[in-house]
Amino acid sequence: MPKISVIIPLYNKEKAVKGTLESLLQQTFQDFEVIIVDDGSTDNSVQVVKEVSDQRIKLFQKENEGVSHTRNKAVAKATASHIAFLDADDLWESNHLEELWTLIQKFPEAGLYCAAYQKKYNEQLTLPFSSALVKKPKNWQGYVDDFFEASLTDCIAWTSAVAMPKGVFEALGGFDTSITHGAGEDTDLWMRVALAYKVAYSNTITATHILDSDNRISNTPTLKRNYINLDKYEVQCKTNPSLKKFLDVNRYSLAMQHKMAGDIQSAKNYMGKLSPQNITRKQKILLYLPGSVLRYLKKKQQEKIARGVYLTPYKS
Repeated sequence: MPKISVIIPLYNKEKAVKGTLESLLQQTFQDFEVIIVDDGSTDNSVQVVKEVSDQRIKLFQKENEGVSHTRNKAVAKATASHIAFLDADDLWESNHLEELWTLIQKFPEAGLYCAAYQKKYNEQLTLPFSSALVKKPKNWQGYVDDFFEASLTDCIAWTSAVAMPKGVFEALGGFDTSITHGAGEDTDLWMRVALAYKVAYSNTITATHILDSDNRISNTPTLKRNYINLDKYEVQCKTNPSLKKFLDVNRYSLAMQHKMAGDIQSAKNYMGKLSPQNITRKQKILLYLPGSVLRYLKKKQQEKIARGVYLTPYKS
C-alpha cells in the first residue's frame, strides 16, 4: 500500500497535464499512487495521460460534475492513509512530497499539512505567496499558531501544496459540492480543517501555482458561480477574532468581484457584513468606487502583470 495518494482532477488540460505529471513523477519521494479522475473532458486530456507510462497512475472517467465532485470521487478511490492534491496545470518541485511526508512524520496530530508555494503569473512574473510565515527561518517546519491570522494576505493552504489524512477528509465530508467553479470550495475545506485540527507548515517553497494556463475554473464568470457561505462561521467568530478578520478579507474580495460583475446587491450584502477595521485603508477606498472604475483598474493591473509588475490591495 502506498504512503500517499496524489489526487488529480482533470478537465480540458491537454496542454498542461503532461508537464504536471512529469513534475510529479520526478519526486524524490516515490512511495505514492496517482488517482486521476477525468471530469468529462472534451479535449485530448485523457489521451495525453494515457501516453504517460507509469503503473502508479490510475485513470478514471466520468461525466462532467465539477471539481468538488471530481476530487471527492478521486479520494474515495485512494488507498493510502494520506492524500495530496495536485491540479492538472500546476507544478511541483522534486522535493515536494518528501517535504510533506517529513511534516506528516514530525507532526502526526495535524489535520492539514501545508508547503509554501509560489505564483507564476507569466514568464516575466513569479512571486512567492505572501504570509508572515514566509519570514520564518529558512527550512522552518512546525505547527501554525493561528491559521487564519497567517492567511490574511494569501492563504497558507493552497490546493496543489497540501496533504491531509484521508480519515480527516472523510470525517469533514470532503469538498462542499454546493460551491462551484472555484468559488471557495477549497477555502471552505481548509477553514473546517483549521477549526477542528492542528495545521503543520513548511516554509520551503515546493510548488508553483500556474495562473496563466488555459481553462482555469476561476475564469468562470462571477454570476455563474455558487459561492462559499461565509456566514455559517459567524458563531465561531465570537471566540476567534482572527477568523472574523479572515472572513471579512474574503467578504471584501467577494464584494469586489460582484461589484465588477454588476451585481451591486450582492456586493452590498458582503460589504454590510464586514467590519471596517478588518480591511486596509486601500481596500476601503476601492470598495466604494463604482464598478466601471474597478473594471478599469483591474484592466490596468492585468496590463502591469503582463509587464512583470504586480500591485495588490491586500497589503497596506
